[in-house]
Amino acid sequence: MTTLQAPHLTRRRFTALMASSSLLAAPALRAQSSNRIVLGQSAAFSGPAAQLGIQFHAGAKLFFDQLNAKGGIHQNRVEIRPLDDGYEPDRCAENTRKLLDDDVFSLFGYIGTPTSLAALPLATKAQVPFFAPFTGALSLRQPFNRMAFHMRASYHDETALIVRQLTHLGLKKIAVFHQNDAYGKAGLDGVTAALQALQLAPVAVATVERNSVDVARAVATINAAQPDAVVQISAYASCAAYIRAARRAGYGGTFYNVSFVGTQALADALGKDGAGVVVSQVVPTPYSASRLIARTFIAAIAEGGAQVQANFSSMEGFMAAKLFAEGLRRAGPRPSTDGLVSALESIRGFSLGGFQVDFGPNDHVASHFVELSMLTGDGRVRT
Repeated sequence: MTTLQAPHLTRRRFTALMASSSLLAAPALRAQSSNRIVLGQSAAFSGPAAQLGIQFHAGAKLFFDQLNAKGGIHQNRVEIRPLDDGYEPDRCAENTRKLLDDDVFSLFGYIGTPTSLAALPLATKAQVPFFAPFTGALSLRQPFNRMAFHMRASYHDETALIVRQLTHLGLKKIAVFHQNDAYGKAGLDGVTAALQALQLAPVAVATVERNSVDVARAVATINAAQPDAVVQISAYASCAAYIRAARRAGYGGTFYNVSFVGTQALADALGKDGAGVVVSQVVPTPYSASRLIARTFIAAIAEGGAQVQANFSSMEGFMAAKLFAEGLRRAGPRPSTDGLVSALESIRGFSLGGFQVDFGPNDHVASHFVELSMLTGDGRVRT
């Protein structure tokens, strides 16, 4: 299949881009002033998970910038105020308090499970919508929270497909390498549940600390069990470090990852060592023109998104912005947060260019779409 090559968006380029749009250094913006709707985003824009926040934000900003150029929604401009949390829950909570004090209209596109878990109670208390976090943890979806809206499938959806694929291939000795926090636990729970349904269990489990690449002990533990495959539930830096170390230590099995790993970031980190690594995806591939949403995204980059790298993370941000805009359109020219919630709940059977989403008064998970992709040895991704 044809894949796209795009410039790698480094943190330096990202910061320069944001500074030029007066988002990082601007004074607090009020949500309802001057026909401007401001969304608050706390995400990793630095550290080992930075590409997840950078790329998701870039895709969302691309959509909103082009929407604003055409008059916005009901003549309201939509802007994102980003704050860097480095993928650390305490920093995320502090950022969230600042954003809520600044009266943002909604929280949008938070990156990760531990950070989102720190932020969601604050959003709930303030009765501010918490839209499209980049996480599939069930702990953010259950019990039902009227303020929380999820565009992506859950980690249980992703790990169920991974286990089904592995066992279909006759690979039943499955180990789990996971981040030692709420994200890693969510993925481990998903793998364990899928295996239990087949009367199986992980043959080995090992962990890595968040924002660390110290994987030697995990490699030794899992390699000793001689698994057929290792399911990885961590960010791209630690997953890449684990794959390289495991192979150096003689492991010849396969590696599977969930979407949060950051597919292109993992491919970039591994290079030729990425050949054969599998990643589950919760949005369609941006590298094929088979779906309208991919064609729309690529056309948007061609029109004015030269700073945006076309990958799964940036396209998820683009799609989340498009879905949020549909909620704003339905909420009317002077939306309240309660009006936005009701408007989002009215979105049923809606197509984001060949990708169907559904919300409802008692269901705030828009999609259960999952498919598998594979890295090649030249830094590309195939589905």
